Amino acid sequence: MKSATTKNLVFNNILTMTHRNLLKTLHNPDNFSDVIMQPVIFTLLFGYLFGGVIAGSVHAYLPMLVSGILVQSILNAASGSGQQLREDINAGVFDRFKTLPISPIVPLAGQLVGDIFRLLLSGIMALITAFLMGWRPTANLPALIVALLLAIFIGWSTSWIFALVGLIAKNAELIGSLSMIIILVMTFLSNAFIPTKTLPHFIQTLVKINPVSLTITAIRTILKTGHWSSNATMVFISGGIIILIFMPLTVFIYQRRH
Repeated sequence: MKSATTKNLVFNNILTMTHRNLLKTLHNPDNFSDVIMQPVIFTLLFGYLFGGVIAGSVHAYLPMLVSGILVQSILNAASGSGQQLREDINAGVFDRFKTLPISPIVPLAGQLVGDIFRLLLSGIMALITAFLMGWRPTANLPALIVALLLAIFIGWSTSWIFALVGLIAKNAELIGSLSMIIILVMTFLSNAFIPTKTLPHFIQTLVKINPVSLTITAIRTILKTGHWSSNATMVFISGGIIILIFMPLTVFIYQRRH
């Protein structure tokens, strides 16, 4: 009975910390922009500026664009995990948490659980914007949900990498800048926004080995056909491997340093 009560208390504390981190996102202009505004702006920008050039029209370009924007938006939202952790650590918030009668792991768990909702919100904003621009998925609603959940899963798995960086690095601004650069390079050197066949041969090779390309291809296949593919299985397995490696490593570093 005591063990069950303790688990319920820890669970409630994690929910409270999750709520706190979500409020922090909504009240912080930078975090709010990454999660909500960026998917909208990028979808509108790429759709209307490049749709006619690449696909002949915005409507014809949207099926290609949606999956790329979805993955990019979720990765951008995931990168905020490390920056938020470092901001709290530098501000002494985690020192304050140590004085509270809560499990030491609650602040970290609250951050990573909150990331799930942030990723979900970012993905939904990307899909809603594309829908308002005229995009209609050929797959049914369950397939659309599966594609969104797969994107969220791979985003959440990378959140553990960014969280580890946030625990190790000392400067929150540096974490944010480097994360943005890495994500932009990874997404632009992928099949997110342009057909791979239009690229020079050596760049095509980079695009094909880019894990972001694999993720986008898997999501694009689900949205187009409504079926789970071998690429989707590989993405799912890759996300699971990332979690198995970086979750215990992040928790270990967190417990050692904080």
